[in-house]
Amino acid sequence: MPHKCWLSSCALVPGTQTMSPKCQKDALVPDPCCCCSHLAPLLPLAGIIRFVALLITLLGTWVIVQMYFDHRWKAISLRSWLGVTSKPRSEQLPRHKCGNKKSCPENYFAFKITSGAANVVGPSICFDDMILMSNLKNNIGRGLNIALVNGTNGQLLKADIFDMYSGDTDKLDTFLQEIKHGTIVLTASYDDAATKMNDKIRAHFVELGSSHVSKLGFRDNWVFLGAKGMKNKSPFEDHIKNDKDTNKYNGWPELLEMEGCAPKKMD
Repeated sequence: MPHKCWLSSCALVPGTQTMSPKCQKDALVPDPCCCCSHLAPLLPLAGIIRFVALLITLLGTWVIVQMYFDHRWKAISLRSWLGVTSKPRSEQLPRHKCGNKKSCPENYFAFKITSGAANVVGPSICFDDMILMSNLKNNIGRGLNIALVNGTNGQLLKADIFDMYSGDTDKLDTFLQEIKHGTIVLTASYDDAATKMNDKIRAHFVELGSSHVSKLGFRDNWVFLGAKGMKNKSPFEDHIKNDKDTNKYNGWPELLEMEGCAPKKMD
């Protein structure tokens, strides 16, 4: 026995109470889906758009809930759903003083000295996890940037800038002469560190343990850590020449970065 179309509402022409011509003809057919399959192309486009918008809204709400609500709900977080995992705290790399690659042993101070980059980016000096000189502290400038630190307790004693291109070298001469025994001296160049450097000033740095100051020239980059009263040459020094064939920047060599562990003064 033939069956009526069981979704009778589908047999109506949208917006009317009239049955579609084909459904009028085949009102009783063996296939109960005839009327609906016939009218599928006639579904209103606005209804489809509303359905898609509702689906997107529900999906967006679900994502926000997963991201921001308590994980005690035992829901899958968005990061997990995307396959992104973070290391447990126990597996994260430890942070060392001054951001160095290694920790220093007991009775040593961690330090990091970075020279300037051309005449654009200034130098920085970090000692025992304290930034002594930097762009952010607004206490650096062209020439030599020097910080003096107590060799026993690591406290900053003094920091100053010496313009070695057009400044007064007598100021630097006096500064170096007044350094007391046991003081650690940290030096970073910026732009030009040698145009006005004379033999007297170079001799002061040699006394502090420098091996490279005698070769320092126009726009060379130089980083140095020494101390007043050193018996040997300092192992903490780096120097790169201004050479147009190897310069990284136009007229300046690349910056230098040096880190290490300086021994405390124990006597």
